[in-house]
This record gives sequence, structure tokens and C-alpha cells, in this order.
Amino acid sequence: MPGVFATLATRTRTDLDWGSMGWISRPPTTGARHLTVMEVTLTPGSGHAFHKHPEQEEVIYVVEGTIEQWLEQEKKQLGPGEAVFIPAGLVHASFNVGRGTAKLLVTLGPCVGETGYDLVEVADQVPWKDLR
Repeated sequence: MPGVFATLATRTRTDLDWGSMGWISRPPTTGARHLTVMEVTLTPGSGHAFHKHPEQEEVIYVVEGTIEQWLEQEKKQLGPGEAVFIPAGLVHASFNVGRGTAKLLVTLGPCVGETGYDLVEVADQVPWKDLR
């Protein structure tokens, strides 16, 4: 497949109870094999609970807002221009602790499955359910 322009008009969004994901690049839309890229928005006071990507590394880059980023049982606040690298299989979570919407650029690799993205929720398990 040749290169593909990912415009706002062609971007698919997935709305969730904690925000939304705008799919920039993934196998079904760009034919990507190594990178899944998305724009993530977190509404104030919300976040993506503890989970892991068993086969994918991830980078979360904060474009706007302030998030509380967890890596296993360690947390740190990140603001615009800051990022976190998450190795495959490491439990993590991101929560919007600012007053406005947090906007993130998220990249995972390699692509996994038909959608390029796979995760395992662990928020209902110990110790993750008791951390926040």
C-alpha cells in the first residue's frame, strides 16, 4: 500500500465513558504493520484505568492538559511536552487531573491483530483496584 494521508475528515473516533480515541494510523486505515497511532482525549476527572499491552511497547506524549501517569505502582504528573515510554506487558494507567480536557498522542508498536491494538484490563485486580 502506498503512503496514506490521515486527515481530520477521514479520522475514525471511538467515544468512551472516559474520553475518546481518534485513530490516526492502524492496519485497517493505513495498512500499518509496525505502528498504531492515535489521538486520545481524557475528560476532566476521568482516565483509562489500569491495563497492559502484552505484545506492544507504547509512548504517551502529552499535547495538552495534565495527567497522572502510572507505571505499575509508581505515579508521576505529566504536562504538555512530556512523555512516558511503557515496555510491553507493563501495567499502566492515565488519568486527567487538570481542569480541562487532556490531549495525548499515543503510539504503540508493533501492530497487533486486525485493528493494530490489543490490551488486557487489570483494573479489577489486586493491587491495581486499590491504588486509586
